[in-house]
Amino acid sequence: MFDISLIIKGIGIGILFSAPIGPVNIMCIQQAFKRGFFPGLAAGIGAVFADGFFAAVAAYGITAVSAFIEGWSVWFQLVGGIALVIFGIRIAREHPHLDPDVGGASVLATALASFGMTITNPATILGFLAVFGSLGDLAPEPGDYVGASLLVAGVLAGGTGWWLFVSGLVSLLRDRMTDRSLQRINQVAGGLLMIFGVVILGRLGLATVL
Repeated sequence: MFDISLIIKGIGIGILFSAPIGPVNIMCIQQAFKRGFFPGLAAGIGAVFADGFFAAVAAYGITAVSAFIEGWSVWFQLVGGIALVIFGIRIAREHPHLDPDVGGASVLATALASFGMTITNPATILGFLAVFGSLGDLAPEPGDYVGASLLVAGVLAGGTGWWLFVSGLVSLLRDRMTDRSLQRINQVAGGLLMIFGVVILGRLGLATVL
């Protein structure tokens, strides 16, 4: 059954995982800062493919063992919510640096580099497992692989939308980008992750009380 809400949730998750300023965002911003929209977008698209792979592993894996997860749902939501709060705090405290003298690699090389940076980061798959495992009744039904696919499609759409936004914005505002701007983005992204984690923990607390 087609559930549009799963796509919307996936879009939100895709943006949450793309927004924190780490190596890929720095690469995207620097490429767009120095060379324009498409080189910057290439850095983001490489990360989108890696995020999509991790999202698929998490979504299909969790759907396949959903009966087990349902039995331990409270603990998965508790650990996932706490992990998101911790991730959010760490991201909000980071101090990214912009280097406008970045080299001019080809669009394909840039995309492959960002894919490699993302796919080799174990925190990414752990993050997706924490988020999907903590969704509880907001996740696809047991054995619902169509729903899992919609969730993954949403993640891909959210990530792609974020990189389109970042590349376009930096291309237009090259003269105004500073390290302080990047830090503010991280503070907002980290804050959103913390809020997401607190909401999950709050829902869990209410469900336990009621």
